[in-house]
Amino acid sequence: MKAFADLYRELDAATAIKRKQETLGAYLGAAMDDPTQHASAAWAVYFLAGGKPRQLAPTKLLKRLALEEAQLPEWLFEECYSTVGDLAETLALLLPLGGETEEVALDAWMRERLLPLRMAPEEEKYARLCEWTRQLPQPQRLIFFKMITGELRVGVSRLQVSQALAQASGVEAKRMAQRMMGFTQAGRVPTATDFAALTAPAHDDDAALDAGQPYPFYLAHPFQRPAMEMADTLGPVSDWIVEWKFDGVRAQYVQRAGQWQLWSRGEELVTDSYPDLAELQRWLPDGVALDGELVVMQGEGASPQDLSGLQPFALLQQRLGRKVVSAKMLRELPVAFVAYDLLETTGRDLREAPQAARRRALEALVEDATSRARDFGVTLPLRLSPLLTAPDWTALYDKREEARALGVEGMILKARNGAYGVGRRKGSDRDNVWWKWKLDPMSVDAVLIYAQRGHGRRSGVYSDYTFAVWSDPPEAGARALVPFAKAYSGLTDAEMREVDAIIRKTTVETFGPVRSVRPTLVFELGFEGIAESKRHKSGVAVRFPRMLRWRLDKPVEEADTLQTLRELLPARHA
Repeated sequence: MKAFADLYRELDAATAIKRKQETLGAYLGAAMDDPTQHASAAWAVYFLAGGKPRQLAPTKLLKRLALEEAQLPEWLFEECYSTVGDLAETLALLLPLGGETEEVALDAWMRERLLPLRMAPEEEKYARLCEWTRQLPQPQRLIFFKMITGELRVGVSRLQVSQALAQASGVEAKRMAQRMMGFTQAGRVPTATDFAALTAPAHDDDAALDAGQPYPFYLAHPFQRPAMEMADTLGPVSDWIVEWKFDGVRAQYVQRAGQWQLWSRGEELVTDSYPDLAELQRWLPDGVALDGELVVMQGEGASPQDLSGLQPFALLQQRLGRKVVSAKMLRELPVAFVAYDLLETTGRDLREAPQAARRRALEALVEDATSRARDFGVTLPLRLSPLLTAPDWTALYDKREEARALGVEGMILKARNGAYGVGRRKGSDRDNVWWKWKLDPMSVDAVLIYAQRGHGRRSGVYSDYTFAVWSDPPEAGARALVPFAKAYSGLTDAEMREVDAIIRKTTVETFGPVRSVRPTLVFELGFEGIAESKRHKSGVAVRFPRMLRWRLDKPVEEADTLQTLRELLPARHA
């Protein structure tokens, strides 16, 4: 635990990327040289690469720990928590200093103490927490509570961890990225064997750590330049493969050694959640890996590229995270896999092949499988992402405007000669980069009605807002503001401070950390999607809301209405 706590502090204090890499490399190199440290190093890699065990003790128990051990009144704890903005850091600062105790390895802390804590009775949990915090040295307190709360984050990326592992072990960076796929999936308990496998010398036959392992996902950069600049920036449109950007769940379908597995972009194995795709195993050859999108698709479709049955993302949300899927749900919300890249065929890695060549191979694979299945009266839950063509960028821009009516988010631009990379390639690497050319966000003018303090550097500022629209137009007479979204991003620090001052002056009532304010502020609120929702008072739910601008020019009475919001709802295809 001490070594990991020291590593955490050094990484948190370092500002230069080079310094972070050196610190990571030194830790990993030392762990590789000492087999007794392999299990703890596996946990360190898990946490630093983004692994998050569920919270191991409820917040109410941790709050009780602070109140009783530090002998604090509840109001003072709440003020401290609000100011610090992080529960783990608040606890580490408030609790009385502990005494020195025997050193316990990170692996032992996790396997023998913290993971079993989740299943212990509440009073036993509390007794253990009291005992451990009294014994823990102060430098280890913060990392201890970070692990307890499931909020362990530090300023290094997964890519940096992968690169440090590659450098320390001498394994090619691309191969290390593949070895790490699935390493941080929920519920995993890393072991010494896992760390040894990550850092083992590379061999020609070492394509993956197990037969079902996916490839690292290739990610797209946002493209935001005007259409008139696209020719100068990207060259002729003929140099690019253009497809719709689907509003679904990114996934890889992997079929090897007679088994199929489905992996989400978050590196979760989600095979059991989508039994709809089991039929693909009968018709796709072994040694195949497809990159694509999970969507709800109604109807059979006239061809693999027919997306007329595509349904809104809100329907797919009803399938997310389910381990057991009922027959009724399978029938009413059938999921299909829209394939847009072929990463492996007959066990051969195709990622270095040009995008155009991979596309031709993908078309042949999908057409063959769906055609053979149809001959036997079977419609596969498999679609082929349609190619979009236009004579120039201006014409393609006009076609992009059709996206919202089709239920997609915009377009993806892929360099025709580009390889399939790892993560996000540099935007200047024009021959390899993928671009996501999304539609401009939908937006309405909304009224700020509630505010709450932020966290971290914004812990002393009211920065988290609830927005509302009017229930009826002005001519309706009696009308009310109906809350529909929360947002905290989009304003500059200066604007945030100015809004904070107004909130403090216009507060009507306080509900714990939340302030109800007199409606005086109007903002243009943007969002990526909208769907009907029975859980929300407004009857709608929006995705990724953010503040586009502060409408100082608009009075509250002229903010948009609920009807305006509802007019943005997508049509549901039959």
